[in-house]
Amino acid sequence: MQILAVALGGAIGALARFGISKIPFLTGHDFPWMTFAANFIGAVIIGMIAGLLLESGRLSSTQTSFLKTGFCGSLTTFSTFSLEALTLLESGKILTGSIYIIVSVILCIAGVLLGRLVAVKCFI
Repeated sequence: MQILAVALGGAIGALARFGISKIPFLTGHDFPWMTFAANFIGAVIIGMIAGLLLESGRLSSTQTSFLKTGFCGSLTTFSTFSLEALTLLESGKILTGSIYIIVSVILCIAGVLLGRLVAVKCFI
């Protein structure tokens, strides 16, 4: 059952990522807004999952696999983030690349914390 949960979550996460890539104002810039948005949204969601698990144990292992491994795993992507960061740096866009790296790491960690706080305050 967990394998199906991961597969279904992965399919939905991939479709969500594809949908984000179609938002016009997120494309066509030096700064990779699409990947940044997908990673931040995924960070908030995984924070909510962690909050629900840590504080209440409300999610089953199948639900956790669906949301965390499947959905968030497909929605977010460290490999794309890494490639875009390297591409920016190699193309001489040192400031943009550095900002992307620093802001992505800091805000995605903050997103996990935000998601966990929301889960604890709103769902428990």
